[in-house]
Amino acid sequence: MKRKKGALRKEFKKNKFLWLMLLPGIVTIFIFAYLPMGGVVLAFKEFRYDEGIFGSPWVGLDNFKFFFLSGNAWKVTRNTFMYNAAFILVNTTLAVTLAIVLSEIKNKVFKKVTQSFIFLPYFVSWVIVGSIAYNLLNYENGTLNGILLATGLNPIDVYRKTSWWPFIIILFNAWKNVGYTMVVYLAAVVGVDTQLLEAAQIDGANIFQRVKYVTFPSIRPIIITMVLLDVGKIFRGNLELFYQLIGNNGMLFDVTDVIDTFVFRSLMRSSEVGMAAASGFYQSILCLVTIVLVNWVVRRINKDYALF
Repeated sequence: MKRKKGALRKEFKKNKFLWLMLLPGIVTIFIFAYLPMGGVVLAFKEFRYDEGIFGSPWVGLDNFKFFFLSGNAWKVTRNTFMYNAAFILVNTTLAVTLAIVLSEIKNKVFKKVTQSFIFLPYFVSWVIVGSIAYNLLNYENGTLNGILLATGLNPIDVYRKTSWWPFIIILFNAWKNVGYTMVVYLAAVVGVDTQLLEAAQIDGANIFQRVKYVTFPSIRPIIITMVLLDVGKIFRGNLELFYQLIGNNGMLFDVTDVIDTFVFRSLMRSSEVGMAAASGFYQSILCLVTIVLVNWVVRRINKDYALF
């Protein structure tokens, strides 16, 4: 034990400036990630502002009963999972494809301009995205219906067509987020050993064969790591995305309502903080089980690709 303490003290003394540089990050993570974990107890309490978090009375599992007895628990859980699974599949596929295509472009100016245009939507607020969607799709003055009327076709009331919205949500999510993910994969593609690519080219491999047998296997660990990180959030819906695109349109709730939007609207109506905390705790447990299960499967296939 004394030897371990001595080694730890020596490590701090040797790299004290590195630890000092790391300190702001550690403090930030502690304050914003670990310290709020104490609020988990609210899931089992009837929160009262005058008594605070720890002084409020215990109610056991009553907050969970409110969520599950509402009749919407399965629906919003299913929607949250299915949307996030679609986001992972579509965004990863597009990001990897775009990264590989951009890496093969030789014109540097065109390459940088294209990368900037793809990356730009990431900085657009979801409020702006919601406004863009409304101006494109609304029944009275939307661009889509304007084009349909100009071509002699009947207008479509998209905000009443529930079957359209899974595709619309996936499309807008991809438009906004693929550029950011693409940058990560582009960095991985650029880091592929050029000697392997040159050797494959000398052996007569065309561009598709080089991608299949050299580039893709080289970036596979990064892809798996990124997917695993996304799987860890698969039961957490993006409140901004769904609320800004859908708002309070009750006709679309069956196919667009996720856990986060359901809890948000419930809070607006009843101010039940305990129920919101219970829903968040429920999401965290589902995410934990999912990431552990998926990581176990990855470890069984190839332990080098597992997160832990």
